[in-house]
Amino acid sequence: MSGYILAIDQGTTSSRAIIFDGKQQIAGAGQKEFKQHFPKSGWVEHDPEEIWQTVLSTVEEAIAKAGITAGDLSAIGITNQRETVVVWDRETGNPIHNAIVWQDRRTASYCDRLKKQGLEKTFTRKTGLLLDPYFSGTKLNWLLTNVDRAQARASKGELCFGTIDTFLIWRLTGGQSFVTDATNASRTLLYNIAENAWDDELLKILKVPRAMLPEVKDCAADFGVTDPAIFGAAIPILGVAGDQQAATIGQACFKPGMLKSTYGTGCFALLNTGKDMVRSKNRLLTTIAYRLDGETTYALEGSIFVAGAAVQWLRDGLKVIKAAPDTGTLAESADPTQEVYLVPAFTGLGAPHWDPDARGAIFGMTRNTGPAEFARAALEAVCYQTRDLLEAMHKDWRNNGKETVLRVDGGMVASDWTMQRLSDLLDAPVDRPVILETTALGVAWLAGSRAGVWPKQEEFAKSWARDYRFEPAMDEKTRKTKLRGWRNAVKRTLS
Repeated sequence: MSGYILAIDQGTTSSRAIIFDGKQQIAGAGQKEFKQHFPKSGWVEHDPEEIWQTVLSTVEEAIAKAGITAGDLSAIGITNQRETVVVWDRETGNPIHNAIVWQDRRTASYCDRLKKQGLEKTFTRKTGLLLDPYFSGTKLNWLLTNVDRAQARASKGELCFGTIDTFLIWRLTGGQSFVTDATNASRTLLYNIAENAWDDELLKILKVPRAMLPEVKDCAADFGVTDPAIFGAAIPILGVAGDQQAATIGQACFKPGMLKSTYGTGCFALLNTGKDMVRSKNRLLTTIAYRLDGETTYALEGSIFVAGAAVQWLRDGLKVIKAAPDTGTLAESADPTQEVYLVPAFTGLGAPHWDPDARGAIFGMTRNTGPAEFARAALEAVCYQTRDLLEAMHKDWRNNGKETVLRVDGGMVASDWTMQRLSDLLDAPVDRPVILETTALGVAWLAGSRAGVWPKQEEFAKSWARDYRFEPAMDEKTRKTKLRGWRNAVKRTLS
């Protein structure tokens, strides 16, 4: 066995394939963006066929850049944008509709109806989640209700439901494997995280036939073998985890109390709570961090819908930057006397507010406000939102003291300016790892350890290496003033 592991990282705006060698170093990679579809205000869709093609092309690119063949790969790990829903025909494998993306808010009124029926407590008790359009279950209900004959066909077992991992595994194995892992299942509003099983009561409420649900496995398990016709070899798929849980694993946050935050399209902070399934009193989520050898480790999670997406908005919407890395340089040049706040509620606000009807707003503009101030406000918004999440976590988990070290990853952490401002506003150290591709590394470890070619958990955790620690340098008065302005801006934005 070579030790080469392929990690497929299927994200919200792009698909990536990364090949790691036996020393957990990147040997080759490929990345390709795909189109975002916005059919109506607050609706977000992807074309599953385009996602599939980008996965194929990026894998081929990564193999070529690594200078190996598909036969040299010991295993595949898959990580994916969570909560995004695909329904496809069991016979043909063809999707019956575009994928409905986790950011999509079309089911907000349906969630409100379920809340008015007093059902949110039932969902939260069983799933650890809230009744919000973010999660898969109400999106699936929408597809079954609005696509012609979908409900009847699903009841007959003619349709398959899956998050993106399940869809990709189905395609990669030529329809031989219909599976998911516990982390992805835990984000659907259909899975009982205490019992580790699909929940019949929740299925009945959301009118989802059990026949269309995949089998749920541990994060490191036998998920099937690729059809040799696809890449030229039969490669076992041995690791699967939703992107945020994969990043938690890649950051080696294996001990209760360890905390990571990933800055991609959105921002997601996870606090490992071990075997304790902590029930949040501050509107955070209780979720499965990972399940290995049948043992479940839980986490508290805070979800921010817009992080890197705000930088994309500066680039593609306002066209004030040409490339994402320009944002930090521009922010550094902003007028320090202007306190401009961007509340990026483009698709509602996530934790701890959970307001699907909130919309983005900018406060504090003057005639002198320009691109530099917009850039700083976009980056600071990510830092402020992270502060909100960590404050809620400290309140929820009795074992977690105020001393926090945050491990960070994702595209935005390459910006020194942003990470320093994050440390300043958190008043806590921020650790950036040597390997920033922690999401891909996490599922690569799941697959590699399962294949027996990568180290076990303890040795893998020792290999985690810090690139730089950012220490807070902002004075307390400035921090308090800025945080007070942020909270005022959010208050004005809530619906």
